[in-house]
Amino acid sequence: MTTPENHPTVPNSADQAATASEPGVEIPTLSAEQILTQRLAELEAKHAEVSDAYLRAKAEAENTRRRADEDISKARKFAIESFAESLLPVKDSLEAAIAMPEAKVEQVLEGVHATLRQLGAALDRNKVLQIAPPAGTKFDPHQHQAISVVPADQDANTVVAVLQKGYLIADRVLRPALVTVAAPK
Repeated sequence: MTTPENHPTVPNSADQAATASEPGVEIPTLSAEQILTQRLAELEAKHAEVSDAYLRAKAEAENTRRRADEDISKARKFAIESFAESLLPVKDSLEAAIAMPEAKVEQVLEGVHATLRQLGAALDRNKVLQIAPPAGTKFDPHQHQAISVVPADQDANTVVAVLQKGYLIADRVLRPALVTVAAPK
C-alpha cells in the first residue's frame, strides 16, 4: 500500500487555484507516468543496493564456511602432533634398552620401570586416564566390560577383579576395563 509520504503528489486544481493568485510561485505538476517512472527508478536503486548486500553476505558466509572447513582439516591433521611428541622419549628409552644387549636383568627391569613412568606421564599430559576400578565398585557397562561372573563375598554386580585396565580420553572410553563381576547370591 502506498502512502502520501512516500510519493510525490500531483497538486489538485484547488491547490493550483489557491497558489495561482500568489505571484512568482509555480507548482510543478507531475504526470502519473512521471511519478511511476520516478518510483520505478527509486525501487530499482533500492533493489540494486539490497542485491549487492545479499551477494556480499553470501560471499562472506561462503568464505567463513571454507575457512571453518580448512580449520577442521588442519585440526584433524595435526591433533596427534602433541601426543606423538610426548611419546618420542618413550621410544628413545626403548631403543636405548635394545642397544644394550649385555645389560643385567636388574638393569633392564629398572629401565622398563623408568620407561613405564615416561609413558604414564605422556598419557597424563594428553589427558588419557586409566580405568581401574577397585574391588567392590559397582559395575558400569559404559566403562567396564564383564568377562565373567564369579561367586564372591560382596554385593552382586560389583567388580571383583580387573583383568585389564581401560582408558578414557576427554570422558570418552578408548577401551573399557575388562573385569570379573560378583554373581547374585
